[in-house]
Amino acid sequence: MTLNRRHFLGSGLAAGLILKAPEVLGQARPRVVVIGGGAGGATAARYLAKDGKGALDVTLVEMNPIYTTCFFSNLYLGGVRDFESLQQGYAQLSGMGITVITDMATGVDRAARTVTLAGGTVLPYDRLILSPGIDFVEGSVPGWSLADQEIMPHAYKAGPQTQLLKAQVEAMPEGGTFAMIAPPNPYRCPPGPYERISMVAHVLSQKNPTAKILLIDPKDKFSKQALFEEGWAKHYGTMVERIGPDFGGANVEVRPGSMEIVVDGEVTKVDCCNVIPGQSAGQIAQIAGVTDDKGWAPVTPDAMKSKVDENIYVLGDASAQGDMPKSGFSANSQAKVAAMAIRGELTGSKVFPAKYSNTCWSLLAPEDGVKVGASYEPTPEKIASVESFVSATGEDAALRKATYEESLGWYAGITADIFG
Repeated sequence: MTLNRRHFLGSGLAAGLILKAPEVLGQARPRVVVIGGGAGGATAARYLAKDGKGALDVTLVEMNPIYTTCFFSNLYLGGVRDFESLQQGYAQLSGMGITVITDMATGVDRAARTVTLAGGTVLPYDRLILSPGIDFVEGSVPGWSLADQEIMPHAYKAGPQTQLLKAQVEAMPEGGTFAMIAPPNPYRCPPGPYERISMVAHVLSQKNPTAKILLIDPKDKFSKQALFEEGWAKHYGTMVERIGPDFGGANVEVRPGSMEIVVDGEVTKVDCCNVIPGQSAGQIAQIAGVTDDKGWAPVTPDAMKSKVDENIYVLGDASAQGDMPKSGFSANSQAKVAAMAIRGELTGSKVFPAKYSNTCWSLLAPEDGVKVGASYEPTPEKIASVESFVSATGEDAALRKATYEESLGWYAGITADIFG
């Protein structure tokens, strides 16, 4: 089945103010504050407003007035999609009666049930949804810190970093070397590191065919590995070299000042280096005190409710929920479950059993698309995979093209579902 819109559709405020909920028929509406305007947060806000039919006061806090999707950002790096096509606004959500605030959340007082914003505004809530995405684990790649992101970009928060990495790839000298330091598990995907390798290889094969790509990987194996390795050999010959942990991929240091990488003691000069550090839940989840010792926020499998605070829900990349990957599709799916649970708690509406799903598409080369996915259900311990699928090696070109076209329909559908 080809996914499309039809299948999926189923202003900062003055600093120092404490916002009060509007009244409906003389009674204050329950207040839901959502932090993070990506696939999880924006979906949750939209479904709370749409299905709540005015019964809830919904506020969405997002620091960026225009949101750039991580999903499909690798296609921009590969020259397959333009940057503007990744950018989404919040006008439709504002038109639904959602209060959209362009600011950064800096504090959560769980006892008082308030959120403090960088501009000084204090937002009271009855339920709080945290969907802040990821932050990076400082020191996870020796020699690299956020201060070096303009030299060795991560491009793992889509936007200017993505544009910088693309410019650096295209500026490489003839026969130069691109290096990627891949992240340890678990990590946000998309933008998948291995699809990114494919898209960088595509650009270099067209513009700089004698260039080399070094993939430094601390993991023994990765998702869709056989498909990627088959695709790299087919489309890019010997351009891509993966150095796994058996050959020093888990013992790496970078030197941004001299544009060098050190793998198991061996120094290599590179021309472009994409450092993708270890990751944890976005900082506001840590500030709120709902993360565990691994840096992620444990949630209940049936509703995405924090195991630390029953008035807080955590969605998407930031959550520790079980088998689901940290993808935009997952966050969108989780947001609908959480929105339904919150409506049930605050308005008495019917709550149906939770079901989740995910599909992740990857592009190996133009029109050579592959995918992996699963359906999930809550168990007492976690969100568990109950049925899964993955593309096969050796598929013909017509099927791979159809898979790619399916992903285009999905992007159109899910962005409409998230942002209206």
